[in-house]
Amino acid sequence: MSELTHGLFTDPDDRDPGDDRDLGDDATEEDREEISGDASRSGRARDHGRARDHGRARDHGRTRDDERERGPGRSLRRRLRRRVRRRRRRITLAVLPTMLTLGNGVCGLAAIAIAISPTASLGWPEEQKLFAAGLLIFGGMLFDALDGSAARLTGQASQFGAELDSLCDAITFGTAPAVIIWRISDVLPQRLTWAIGVLFTLCVLIRLARFNVETSEDDDHEGFDGLPSPAAAGTLAAFAIAMPNLADFATAASYPVIVHNIAGWVLEASHFFVPALALVLAYLMVSRFQYPHILQQWFRGRRAPHQIGQALFAVVGVFLLHWVALPVVFCYYAFASPIRSRFRPRPSE
Repeated sequence: MSELTHGLFTDPDDRDPGDDRDLGDDATEEDREEISGDASRSGRARDHGRARDHGRARDHGRTRDDERERGPGRSLRRRLRRRVRRRRRRITLAVLPTMLTLGNGVCGLAAIAIAISPTASLGWPEEQKLFAAGLLIFGGMLFDALDGSAARLTGQASQFGAELDSLCDAITFGTAPAVIIWRISDVLPQRLTWAIGVLFTLCVLIRLARFNVETSEDDDHEGFDGLPSPAAAGTLAAFAIAMPNLADFATAASYPVIVHNIAGWVLEASHFFVPALALVLAYLMVSRFQYPHILQQWFRGRRAPHQIGQALFAVVGVFLLHWVALPVVFCYYAFASPIRSRFRPRPSE
């Protein structure tokens, strides 16, 4: 009976298959079948439990692995989406200064095209073509003033933008004014006006190259060494813009005789005066006279009392003289600094 008891309470897996022979001669066939059935049922239950536990553990492991894989995947996709949005924002912000710079170049090319177009093709008189070319140069000045500020405000200032700006400045403030010089005077010999225009353009190129080399990244942009090329080009463009207004002063019956005489004399003198002025402006661009950056000083709130008075006089002059006031304002800016430096007392050594 002890052997039977051992056989019943022993793990069937641990029991040798030949143990059925050890049940003894006293065990009946029914006892043997009952013991064998109990052992079989116990083994199936244990195997089923082990398989179920193993399946649960495996499913749990898979779920946990999927969660681990899904978690980093989701965060990676989020980071990629944020990076794409940030890159798109940077590209959009970088396009704005570039488009403004290219607008400067487009204005210069359009000014050249209008100035050299035949009168019959446009149907405009010579004064009207020069007027449109001068306005386009002023449009280039506006784009040139905005592109640098837009690049600094958006944090997109780069060497590429500086080089592109110089190339567009060479077109708008170097080549276009030279064409105006060639077209505005038909009294002087053509070779002389061509030489003056070429010299003006070369001085603009030297001025731009020197500015790029000498200007550092941390420069405050509040002053210039030499006359800026936009100011020099604007001075010549101002005379081109004032031509139709001067012609109106010289011919309109609503003005007195003295105004007619002065306007007619200025128109005749402009054929000689504008080329000579271009020579002086070319020298001032490559000089070392100090010129203030008026726009930067005004935008940053650094306005001296005399500058406010000068601005008021300019506004009144434009109101009274219309376009004729532009040459006066630009000539004042071009020649005020050299005159002040010439008559300024030098410090005693």
